[in-house]
Amino acid sequence: MERVDALKAAEMFIHKYYPDCTAALLAGSVVRGEATETSDLDIIVFDDDKGPYRESVIAFDWPVEVFVHNKTSYQSFFESDIERARPSLLRMISEGIVLIDAEIVQIVKQQADELLKKGPAPWSEQTLRTKRYMLTDALDDFQGSTDEAEAIFIANTLADRLHEFFLRTNGRWIGDSKWVVRALREFDPVFTDRFVTVFDEFYRTRNKHAVIELVEEVLTPFGGRLFEGYSVGK
Repeated sequence: MERVDALKAAEMFIHKYYPDCTAALLAGSVVRGEATETSDLDIIVFDDDKGPYRESVIAFDWPVEVFVHNKTSYQSFFESDIERARPSLLRMISEGIVLIDAEIVQIVKQQADELLKKGPAPWSEQTLRTKRYMLTDALDDFQGSTDEAEAIFIANTLADRLHEFFLRTNGRWIGDSKWVVRALREFDPVFTDRFVTVFDEFYRTRNKHAVIELVEEVLTPFGGRLFEGYSVGK
């Protein structure tokens, strides 16, 4: 027996567990048409008498992630998204399908759309130097590593720092886990293909050359590697 489709399940969930909520939206991979066998339902609930809190449950044969907010709590989460440059709630609300409509939905959706379009605040000069130093540090560790097992995990750190540096210096949002590639692809598909290819080549063959070359190319417009002369708190 097939489980009920995502939208219907979300509507049933709200009706059963949050019948008196002010508004609700369905977001996530099922909305974007990217759902897999393990995808869950991301449901944002607005309730004047509850939240903020997050809860994971199983309902109607679906894993459900519920994000409950009152009429003001979402604002601090927006601020956190902007500070981290990872637009988790911003994206969910912007893309969300309305399950229960109310005036607050359109207000919050408009705010999310505007903030997403604006992008994160640019790095300060000191932050840029720090991130450049951290990327250099990971690159040096990667290049100098003679232990294959260690190099695998250094490469993980290097890939994450490289994606962050590339996107943030271009005024773009960053990602985490699967959103690393999604955030890169949204901005520059050509760079993303190369990014994936060079790290895949390293993981398969342990050849470091292409990874090192890519990181150095990204660092070059900002002065290249940074070690000598870097300081903080002096």
